[in-house]
Amino acid sequence: MTKLTLSVLDAGGKALASCMGQGEAWLVYESEYAPGDRLRLTCSDPDQFVVLALDDALAPAYVYCKGTTCVYPVPYGEARRVFSSRAFSGTRHYLHVRLATPGETALRRNLALNPWATHEPGGPLPFAFANVETRGEMVFAAKNAIDGLKANSGHGEWPYTSWGINRDPQAAWRLDFGRKVELDEAVFYLRADFPHDAWWREATLHFSDGSRLTVPLEKTAAGQRFPFTPRRVEWVALDTLVKADDPSPFPALTQLELWGREALDHPC
Repeated sequence: MTKLTLSVLDAGGKALASCMGQGEAWLVYESEYAPGDRLRLTCSDPDQFVVLALDDALAPAYVYCKGTTCVYPVPYGEARRVFSSRAFSGTRHYLHVRLATPGETALRRNLALNPWATHEPGGPLPFAFANVETRGEMVFAAKNAIDGLKANSGHGEWPYTSWGINRDPQAAWRLDFGRKVELDEAVFYLRADFPHDAWWREATLHFSDGSRLTVPLEKTAAGQRFPFTPRRVEWVALDTLVKADDPSPFPALTQLELWGREALDHPC
């Protein structure tokens, strides 16, 4: 069985704590985090589906570790604003990881969901990035659109995280899965801090198989569901965001769910 190792590293790469297990591992770190600390998952076999919880204040999530190592920078300073004040705080931290079961891997799920997504490549997948993020602030980062937080009646602080486009009509967002998946539905949650916010009346999804899907959007806080013919892809891009005729210049995306299954020819 695949060996899993959880480690806490300091800014220089020194291991401050580590624990290894067969198919499952947990680590209790008895110290306060410092700037530059990182959490690392190492797998003895590459390309593993795991259920990961790097802090007890966030729910465990099904993610993909491409290769043998995923690294998660402990959020500090401004980066902490996208988390509950309980997250990554104090002097005792509990980390846990286990291999996903074959039954979990076969389930239809929101494959975009990743509360452990990092702002830079190298962390658990999927990975979201964009060509613009409002003022470069983490509360408006691309990864917020897959963190699972759907609170959309506010903005600028937890739990009102969103992808903000800095008023850029050429804004584009992309999600890389790191493997083939089979998608069949998209669900949009627009930020709905009205009247501060505007909204998009139309958006286009581009898929790595060359297909595209243009969807009509409405001024609502509710999820807007768009089923489509299943397609096997490795990434999805969102662009051609057509702003509605509204006085506000601030449309934004709170969450984008992409539902489907792991591609059947992908090893589980």
